[in-house]
Amino acid sequence: MAPTPFDTFRDLDRWLTNGPVRTPASVGLPLDLYREGEHFVARIDLPGVDPSTIDVDVEERTLTIRAERPANTAKDIQWLAHERPSGTFARQLTLGYGLALDRISAEYADGVLTLTIPVAEEAKPRKIEVTHASPDHRVIEADQA
Repeated sequence: MAPTPFDTFRDLDRWLTNGPVRTPASVGLPLDLYREGEHFVARIDLPGVDPSTIDVDVEERTLTIRAERPANTAKDIQWLAHERPSGTFARQLTLGYGLALDRISAEYADGVLTLTIPVAEEAKPRKIEVTHASPDHRVIEADQA
């Protein structure tokens, strides 16, 4: 089988016409991730998802988010456009060290899942007090009269 030749202009035209190729993760679970003070925040779009199907778990340093959007299975439907994905979606994030994995919180509102991941106390920057030791430190004793 001969390799398919690469045509920069044809491929660029196809990309500009159809848009970038989207992976299932970017289609089903797009997210924003940022740091705000002493915690990280992940906001994941999950419109149309039944909150009871959302599952968030952490194993080792891997955070996994799963959710399900049911498909419309009515028999009398004649689709004119069918762009909203349905089914089970999953997204995994590898978390760094220095996070308080036992204190992650999750909230789902208005189709957005918000995960708050605190920075662990031991990972927060702290000041170390420096004491000054004088090399000529002497004890002066008083004369007893």
